[in-house]
Amino acid sequence: MDTENLYLKIRDILVEQFDVEESSVTMDANLYEELEIDSIDAVDLLVQLKEVTGRKIAPETFKEVRTIRDVLDAIAVS
Repeated sequence: MDTENLYLKIRDILVEQFDVEESSVTMDANLYEELEIDSIDAVDLLVQLKEVTGRKIAPETFKEVRTIRDVLDAIAVS
């Protein structure tokens, strides 16, 4: 899955599962401050991303994630 399609999938998950406004989801949106994702939501997001990509992001790696761009980078290296 290319970066653009993965970004769109992440956006869809955030909108559908976490009630985030679609217009708020940008590459540089901060998951915790701007999109109001909490730690439990972050774990749920990780699980859903694993289902979509088949890749597991290590919890240590995800702790460093702050933005949508960071999520995409973490998936790329996992």
